[in-house]
Amino acid sequence: MNKKLEKLNNFEGVKGPVLTIVMDGVGLAPDTVSNAVKSAYTPNLDALMANYPMVSLKAHGTAVGLPSDDEMGNSEVGHNALGAGQVFAQGAKLVSNSIESGKMFASATWQELIANVKSNSSTLHFLGLFSDGNVHSHIDHLKAMLAQAKIEGVSRVRIHILLDGRDVGETSALEYINPFEEYLNTLRDASYDIKIASGGGRMKITMDRYEANWPMVEAGWKTHVLGEGRQFASAAEAVQTYRDELKVIDQDLPAFVIAENGKPVGTVENGDSVIFYNFRGDRSIEISRAFDAAEGEFDKFDRVRVPHVVYAGMLEYDGDLHIPNKYLVSPPEITNTMSEYMANTGIPVLAISETQKYGHVTYFWNGNKSGKFNEELETYIEIPSDVVPFEQRPWMKCAEITDALIECLNSGKYKYLRVNFPNGDMVGHTGSLAATRCSMEALDLQLGRILPVVDALGGVALITADHGNADEMYEMDKKSGQPKADKNGKYKAKTSHTLNPVPCIIYDNTDAKNHYTVKAEGNYGLSNVAATTVNLLGYKAPEMWDGSIIEVN
Repeated sequence: MNKKLEKLNNFEGVKGPVLTIVMDGVGLAPDTVSNAVKSAYTPNLDALMANYPMVSLKAHGTAVGLPSDDEMGNSEVGHNALGAGQVFAQGAKLVSNSIESGKMFASATWQELIANVKSNSSTLHFLGLFSDGNVHSHIDHLKAMLAQAKIEGVSRVRIHILLDGRDVGETSALEYINPFEEYLNTLRDASYDIKIASGGGRMKITMDRYEANWPMVEAGWKTHVLGEGRQFASAAEAVQTYRDELKVIDQDLPAFVIAENGKPVGTVENGDSVIFYNFRGDRSIEISRAFDAAEGEFDKFDRVRVPHVVYAGMLEYDGDLHIPNKYLVSPPEITNTMSEYMANTGIPVLAISETQKYGHVTYFWNGNKSGKFNEELETYIEIPSDVVPFEQRPWMKCAEITDALIECLNSGKYKYLRVNFPNGDMVGHTGSLAATRCSMEALDLQLGRILPVVDALGGVALITADHGNADEMYEMDKKSGQPKADKNGKYKAKTSHTLNPVPCIIYDNTDAKNHYTVKAEGNYGLSNVAATTVNLLGYKAPEMWDGSIIEVN
């Protein structure tokens, strides 16, 4: 297949650069007290929405490859769709299908994991995010594997739970732990020893991403593998104790170890098997590296003791670097991405963000590909993120990102540029309405800096988002459309993504706008942005992509 873009017959394209601005976590929602986007002072964004063509894009459910429209989108699948111009079946759906068909349990990896513990009379460990948020994992996948392990004669299982409070309710951990303990009681018998062994909040241990905070992974290693940490009789006791003492939400709960008679019930030992059951890649790579790397080949922290185990991830989290070495379900093969076509066509490209979303405008945008398609044509810039709670510094690195972006725009080197501002998502996840408003105002200041530069260069900007978050900071009542309040009139913070659409604003003050028409509002999704982008550059979209939002005259 010739993966070069063909020129349009009747439109030369924008003379200046085309810039995609991803306002991460900024959705479209009614103007309620819950909406940090609307309640923030954002004169630039307000003017864009009032004065320039804008369509709403679906950014959740089937529009981004998830099984149903009841499922919120996320940054991973959102950037996959933005960069691919197509919709591919994503992690949750792939895993569910593999379990239902029995393909997972027939796989060579599953069989090796099971055979290893049976031959060694050792322990099968499960480690992952413990909720049904379906962004990184799903508890039903864990339950299916636990049941299958019993059928196949495994005698000892330990489960290490990472508490969510981010893709689900911020203090919902016991709503998962208590029923799960009851479920374990239905499995447990004299021949099947199964227990929760350790845990902690997802933003405290184990689930770091993009190497932003390796000490999180080290803390997880010490907790799950070495059994070091504060001991409790049960996970429920740990959660309740930490809540009473610290008044923190689930994602920030410290690590805990379940112990009996002062001894941890589930350290990882030589001869064990370990399954990391998250299907999403970004927060799975670092812990996988810690397990896979041999002694002397890992320098991120002192692992103290490196047990010889069979380790597998739910998916292959990085297809280029082959992390982990073993996995249960093959990830989607995302092909014919915008980046590949641009590289083959000779279009110079810039991708930029800070560490927290750097992988989204590179790895995920490129179809889960770590490297570049063309080293000479593509430039990637990572602005190091601060390692502080996001509500304490809600502007994050947006000013530094903008500094570098403006310099790159003015260089004249790049025809297409893409940037992600993480503020609305990362700060939105904290549940702090005040901090999220501040994050939106900081982002708005950057729009006010960037767009005059785009104008001066005769360029065009597509301003969009990957999913909603900052648009709903409180749990909402579906019937009234208003935030839910308790008996004292207090609203419950919402820390997860939303099901709301996101904007796509076409900012064009050039003569190019006379050569195209923005189509009437249609059933658009994030995957329609790629075709729109190449049309603005003066090229036809490949046939397999979803249609453009504009029609060239």
